[in-house]
Amino acid sequence: MPWVKKWGRSTKRFAEQVNRLTAITTNQETGWFLDLDDEAVYRIDREMLEEKFNQRLVPPPAAINISVDEVSYKKYHRYLTNVVDVDEKAIIWNERGRKTEILDRYYEGIGKAACERIESVALDGARTFIASTNKYAVNAMIVYDRFHIAQKLNWAVDMTRKQELRKARKEGNDELIDLINCRQRFILLKNKSNLTEKQTDYLQKLCEINEPIYKAMLLKESFLKVYDYQTPEEAQGYLEGWIKDALSSAVETFRTIALSFRDKLQYIINWFRKKISSAISEGINNKIKRLKRMAYGYKDVEYFRLKIHQHCGLLNPRRYPQ
Repeated sequence: MPWVKKWGRSTKRFAEQVNRLTAITTNQETGWFLDLDDEAVYRIDREMLEEKFNQRLVPPPAAINISVDEVSYKKYHRYLTNVVDVDEKAIIWNERGRKTEILDRYYEGIGKAACERIESVALDGARTFIASTNKYAVNAMIVYDRFHIAQKLNWAVDMTRKQELRKARKEGNDELIDLINCRQRFILLKNKSNLTEKQTDYLQKLCEINEPIYKAMLLKESFLKVYDYQTPEEAQGYLEGWIKDALSSAVETFRTIALSFRDKLQYIINWFRKKISSAISEGINNKIKRLKRMAYGYKDVEYFRLKIHQHCGLLNPRRYPQ
């Protein structure tokens, strides 16, 4: 019978209806609406997703411009590596782990010819992703994403704050403790242009009484000025000067950042040649975290991977309406 699978417990049309509902709400709500228990919804939905996955994502789809990033799916540093088609704004591949050999699987899956057609790869500066991309996507321009660079600069400022907070507590400096405690950290991480008048006064007072944080703030703001330049040559000259200043500073966290940026200078400059961003990956990561929260976590990681494709990728019913 064409309307039911062999040994199937539900018709194809009913299974498709379950799959469409789980794409817009939780399995629990789908079960309530259709008067099914959670196990039945899970079984029907997983079977449908596996079938569609094999039809549309095996072998993995190739893309011209991609973004690579990881997202945590479980505590204790359990990660999924996601490959996003920047033009389609959808996940086209994911796998557990974030080592070099994990991303190798994607490149091997699409084949040598497809790898050579890749024009640009946006990533977060991870050496594992860079090594894999250099090995397979030989014609691709690797772009160190601007968003992740800003993240690293904010991390350096926050680490400086924590170091100075520990010193202030040892010395009993209550005035400094009040200025740099955890409740005030978000002010240090905001862009200068977005600060209110009160927050600007707070930063000015802090800079007057603590030199390391003042230097950290200056280094962060001065780095971001590189994005005001229009040509790669101008940007490279400015960055080389900034790296020298950061290495000669007494702020240890920025010395560490400067060494990392010096090794990946060419990838930072590539942003001025092709302004591709992995911001789409960060937006998808937020959707993935929301999906995980809605389900209160997933015990079956393979099912979670399929759900990511359903909500953020090519298995979304809205892309292939029935």
